[in-house]
Amino acid sequence: MKTLKKRILYIVENFYLVLILIFLYAPIATLMVLSFNGSRSRNQWGGFSLQWYAEMFDSSAIISALQNTLVIALVSALVATIIGTAASIAINSMRQVPKTIMMGITNIPMLNADIVTGISLMLAFIAFGISLGFKTILIAHITFNIPYVILSVMPKLKQTNQSAYEAAMDLGATPIYAFYKVILPDIMPGVLSGFLLAFTMSLDDFIITHFTKGAGINTLSTLIYSEVRRGIKPSMYALSTIIFVVVLTLLIITNFAPNRKKEEH
Repeated sequence: MKTLKKRILYIVENFYLVLILIFLYAPIATLMVLSFNGSRSRNQWGGFSLQWYAEMFDSSAIISALQNTLVIALVSALVATIIGTAASIAINSMRQVPKTIMMGITNIPMLNADIVTGISLMLAFIAFGISLGFKTILIAHITFNIPYVILSVMPKLKQTNQSAYEAAMDLGATPIYAFYKVILPDIMPGVLSGFLLAFTMSLDDFIITHFTKGAGINTLSTLIYSEVRRGIKPSMYALSTIIFVVVLTLLIITNFAPNRKKEEH
C-alpha cells in the first residue's frame, strides 16, 4: 500500500513539473516556430523560411536598438558593479546602527515601483536641465542597478576573514594592494553575481527606459512596445529566438564547465 502511494505521489509530482515546464516554455517554442514561418500570419503555416532573419539583419531600427541595449546594459552593469562594490565595503565597515539604516535605504529602490522610479528620474533630469537621450538612460540604469550589486556583494563581505586583511597590512602591504590580494578574491563570486544581475535587469528594463529616453533613441524593449500598437513584425520573433539561443548556450557552458574541471582534477 505504501509503495502504491509513493508511485502515485511520484507520478503526480512529475506531472506537475512537466505542466510547469509546458507553461514556461510553450510560448517560447511557439515564438521560435513562428520565426521560421514563411507567412506573416500566426494562424497559417507558409513553409520553412529564413526571410525574417534576413529582414532582421537588414533592419537598421532593430540593429540600432540592439546595439543601444547591449551598450547600455554592459556599461551600466560595469559602472554599477564598481560603485556598488565600493559602497558595500563602506557599509560593511560601519557600526551596526548606521549599517542597518544604509541597508534599509538600499532596499527602498528595489521595493519601490518601477514607474515611480522612472518618473522621478525623468523629473530630476528635466529639473537639472539635462536633455533626455542616451546618457539619461545610462545614468538611470546605473542608478537602479547599484542596489542589486550591493545586495550581492554584502553576503560575501560578511564571510571574509578580516584578520587576513589586517595581517597583510601588518606585513607592509598598502590598503589597496591588500584589498586586491586578500579581499577581492574572496568577494569575487558576489561581484560577478552582482554584475550579471545588473546586466540582466538593465537588458530587460522597459518602464524606466521609457520615461528617461528621448526622441529618436530606442532599446529593444521600447522598440517592441512601439510595434505592439501596429502589430509586431515577424523579424522580432527572429531576434527573440537568437537572444534565447544565445542565453541558453551561455547557461549550458557556465553549468557544464565547472563539472568538467572537477572531472579533470
